[in-house]
Amino acid sequence: MRRKLAAGNWKMNGTGASLAELADLGERHADPAVDILICPPATLLSRAAEAVQGGAIAIGAQDCHAEAAGAHTGDLSAAMLKDAGASAVILGHSERRADHSESDAQVRAKAEAAFAEDLIAVICLGETLEQREAGETLKIVGDQLAASVPDSATAANTVIAYEPVWAIGTGKVPTLEQIGEVHNFLRTELVHRFGAEIADGIRLLYGGSVKPGNAGEIFAVANVDGALVGGASLKAADFSPIIETLENA
Repeated sequence: MRRKLAAGNWKMNGTGASLAELADLGERHADPAVDILICPPATLLSRAAEAVQGGAIAIGAQDCHAEAAGAHTGDLSAAMLKDAGASAVILGHSERRADHSESDAQVRAKAEAAFAEDLIAVICLGETLEQREAGETLKIVGDQLAASVPDSATAANTVIAYEPVWAIGTGKVPTLEQIGEVHNFLRTELVHRFGAEIADGIRLLYGGSVKPGNAGEIFAVANVDGALVGGASLKAADFSPIIETLENA
């Protein structure tokens, strides 16, 4: 059985005062039945890792460079993230793909760098509204899956997050049938590429305006193994009900 995962992406939000939310979340979920991952901004990584030390919450980063070191001003390597206390890293988020023109090849290289440092790569896929309306969703996410995920992916080092771009932070959510169609498709593609043993262990998350009010029905969809949550993960009071819903799914 795949262990469920509730992942929170704080994006460019949070200062030292936000660490109180981690303490609150840790108290609410001292012995959770699911994995919990919080990905704060890089400025908080080491402090966040210290804040949750000995507890059930894992800390991840929001991006890494594909190179181990070098003249890359402003970038952080996977080794640096691990040294700061991260155990995972989000890669290929649509905001990175759009704002920084990241290609599938770059995402793949970053994932390989993460693997080299024993970081879990949370690789994001998703279509735009125009692509959805043109009936291209499965082609887009299939192409992204094929090109962004390294051949060395395993259930231990890889999580796939399906996040339709048009649903991120908009309040719009695909129908349950649409979510199920994509997740079932991704599982099938993983089986074709990696074989059933590996593919059946890779967790597939849904992300895109997940909130306490809709989490239950989303988590009931086949092949949805958890969520990558944005804004609702910033406050323990908002994220905790999502975690509880996942625990009971």
